[in-house]
Amino acid sequence: MKIRSIRKEANRIAGKTILLRADFNVPIERGKIKEDYKIVAVLPTLRFLLRYDCRVIIATHLGDPKSRNGKIPAAEKKKLTAKPLAAYLGKLIGKKVIFAETSEEAEEKMEKMKEIGVAMLENLRFDPGEKENDSVFAKRLAGSADFYVNDAFSASHRSHASVGAIKKFLPAFAGFRLEAELSNLEKALKPKKPLVLIMGGAKTETKSPIIKRFGRKAWRILLGGALANDFLAAKGLEIGKSVSSKDGAILARKLSRRNILVPVDCLVGGKTARKGESAGLRPANEVKKNEAILDIGPETIRLYAALIKKAATIVWNGPMGAFEREHFRQGTLSIARLVAARSSGAAFGVVGGGETIEALKMTEMENYIDWISTGGGAMLAYLGGEEMPGLKGIASRFF
Repeated sequence: MKIRSIRKEANRIAGKTILLRADFNVPIERGKIKEDYKIVAVLPTLRFLLRYDCRVIIATHLGDPKSRNGKIPAAEKKKLTAKPLAAYLGKLIGKKVIFAETSEEAEEKMEKMKEIGVAMLENLRFDPGEKENDSVFAKRLAGSADFYVNDAFSASHRSHASVGAIKKFLPAFAGFRLEAELSNLEKALKPKKPLVLIMGGAKTETKSPIIKRFGRKAWRILLGGALANDFLAAKGLEIGKSVSSKDGAILARKLSRRNILVPVDCLVGGKTARKGESAGLRPANEVKKNEAILDIGPETIRLYAALIKKAATIVWNGPMGAFEREHFRQGTLSIARLVAARSSGAAFGVVGGGETIEALKMTEMENYIDWISTGGGAMLAYLGGEEMPGLKGIASRFF
């Protein structure tokens, strides 16, 4: 795949103003950054731009602000302001990062600085024009920048102004992280065989395109989480009070294939956490009506482990159960350890999705994974062959 990468444009961009779309949508608690993986991922692109004396205006979203009567309440703005991101980034790169409400304000402030400037704009989603892919908002966002660089793969499956309409106003290129995302995900699309696809979490509708596309490509597709519940329900099995949906079960029935495996046993409990809760072990066909499936069981782990150990390519997205609850995380953590142990040598391992990465970090084995994608939904969309508005005009598959 050909990619319009910024790395090939050093002479052209030198000394220019760059609008850099990043994804700094990270957890913040009381103004403090709790996890900075996405921020650190963009640093190589930022440092490259600064090396060539570019002024850089960074645009990002943060959370999904709730509005009332078309306006975002002050409390919501305070909670989701990008201001802490600017301060944190400044510490990482060792220079002040200007915080500005608009591109115009950012440019004005940078003009007054003696050194090469970096600015960060307020949360893009504070303006309704962002999610509406509004050209007027995109033009205002572009300001008087000379070039646009997309380094936010995780937002590129959305038809939003900062990844879509913006390209009407500025020449567009891929940042280093976006380029690396595409390069590594292409390896999953053209895998060394056997390929094992591991899918968990919820929302069968968002995962059906990749399951469908990989149906014949994958040697085995291993399911867990609420996704597996829909497939169990599609087989006519009792799933009790487990998380599932009627539409998901209908989709699962259509997607059913011999190489798609569902749990053979599971851990069950109450749908909501209870003090002193414990897990019950059930064969998958013996779940009771008042029980909820919350994790895969030991026999399923053994079955999945035997298959993962034979894989030459592994793609994993989504936890195997309610891993956020202490008694129901062993299935997900076992899969995480297996994928990490097989990666970086015997197999090429790709992992994506916020919860999946969170679980992987619990094992402290994330460094063994060949590629950890910053995009959960974007990774699914890309591998599922769906439209990627943020990649149009940047990657050859979307020219």
